Amino acid sequence: MAAKTDEAALGYEQARDELIEVVRRLEAGGTTLEESLALWERGEELAKVCRRWLEGARARLDAALAGPDSDEGDAEND
Repeated sequence: MAAKTDEAALGYEQARDELIEVVRRLEAGGTTLEESLALWERGEELAKVCRRWLEGARARLDAALAGPDSDEGDAEND
C-alpha cells in the first residue's frame, strides 16, 4: 500500500526523472531477470503517474481555453 501513497505524492518531474533512470538502467543491462522485471514494473507505475499528471494538465488547459463564458456563448446562439 505504501507504493500507492508514494505514487500519489510524486510530482511529474520526480516521476519523469525516476522513469528516465529506470530506462537507463534497463538499457545498460547487467541486471538479473528478477531485477529487470522489478525495474520494468516500477517503470510502468511511473509512466502511469506521468500520464495522470499530463492528462490533468491537458484538462486544465482545455478548461482555461474554454473560458468561463463558453456556456453563456452557446445559450446566446440558440
